Amino acid sequence: MDAKASDPFSSEAEQLPGPGVVGRLWLPKGLSGNVIKDWVDRRRKSIRPWASFVDQRKFSKPRNFGELCQRVVRNLNTYHSNYTFIFLGLILYCIISSPMLLIALGVFAGAFYIIHLKTLEKKLVVFGRELTQGHQLGLAGGVSFPVFWLAGAGAAVFWVLGATLAVIGSHAAFRELESSDIDELLMEPV
Repeated sequence: MDAKASDPFSSEAEQLPGPGVVGRLWLPKGLSGNVIKDWVDRRRKSIRPWASFVDQRKFSKPRNFGELCQRVVRNLNTYHSNYTFIFLGLILYCIISSPMLLIALGVFAGAFYIIHLKTLEKKLVVFGRELTQGHQLGLAGGVSFPVFWLAGAGAAVFWVLGATLAVIGSHAAFRELESSDIDELLMEPV
């Protein structure tokens, strides 16, 4: 066995389907570790400084509905990466603060992992059809659905969506526009 094939942290290890950690991981088609890493890196590069994001001196009540709409649109464009990390943080908080939800996610991951290992040994065939990765994911979801239901995952999803809408919506509505955005708004042709 090569040293390169057994090193899960080398750049070649992601391309080699081997018995290492990377070879056992499954990601949906078209989604690799590099794609996820690139997406996170792009978000981190376009993130605005948190100090200016939460600067209380930059918040005020909009004068009218038109200004509120302009603020929401401009702030969503300006702070989209910050808002993404707020959303991910709320998801993480919700998962960590609910032990049953952690157990449900563990059951789902375990069910999928077991199903995936079985397909590595031999192809899984149900009713004469081979199970694709999407079917395997659905089967793992079906197996873990009762645990998600008992854990209150539906309430957690709506809590995260509501909290995200409240936090991001209020920030986008009450955060004053940057001076460059105001100049751009004033210079638009009539």
